[in-house]
Amino acid sequence: MKITLTSDSSILLEDDGGPMTIEAPTAEQQYSPFHMMGSALAFCTHSVLHSWAGHASLDAAALSVEVSWRFAESPHRVAEYDMALRWPGLPETRRAAATRAAALCAVHATLSHSPTIAVTVEP
Repeated sequence: MKITLTSDSSILLEDDGGPMTIEAPTAEQQYSPFHMMGSALAFCTHSVLHSWAGHASLDAAALSVEVSWRFAESPHRVAEYDMALRWPGLPETRRAAATRAAALCAVHATLSHSPTIAVTVEP
């Protein structure tokens, strides 16, 4: 799997058949915590869709997932994610089902239903 930082607020996940790598267009571009969150969403979605495709006898070899996000303030946070599933060869009649399957990703569910976060300070 290859994660490519396409901007400061987007990533592209592609299955290149190798181990997971992270690439950026320049050495100066940092892999931020926001890239990590987008990568988690993309990786989880890709995994769920690959599994679904296997059960549906569909070829998911060319599937890639692009995730981008926009920020909000007060407090500063990610306000919106956009996820594009690029799936050449997916029949038009299966697109709605693929969209429903993508929503089964546990990271998607976590982001859709805010978890409680407990913080402690320990000596």
